[in-house]
Amino acid sequence: MDFIKKAVSSSGGNHESSSNNSSNNNQQSDDYVDKAFGAGVKKSGYNVDRNTQEKITDGARSAYEKATGKHVSDKISN
Repeated sequence: MDFIKKAVSSSGGNHESSSNNSSNNNQQSDDYVDKAFGAGVKKSGYNVDRNTQEKITDGARSAYEKATGKHVSDKISN
């Protein structure tokens, strides 16, 4: 869990207090799919904006639901 907090706070920039506030808000709204995608993007070395990541995962989620006709579980998706 500390690894996730450190990763989120390090991507916030130089303003330590604002990055702490934004990391708390992001952690509350992120689901497992968003966190996994964010980790994959960071590990691959790409710099993708948080809003763009959310749009990509939401699009993938809706495409999955449309293709399979099954709703993604609330445990892993918001």
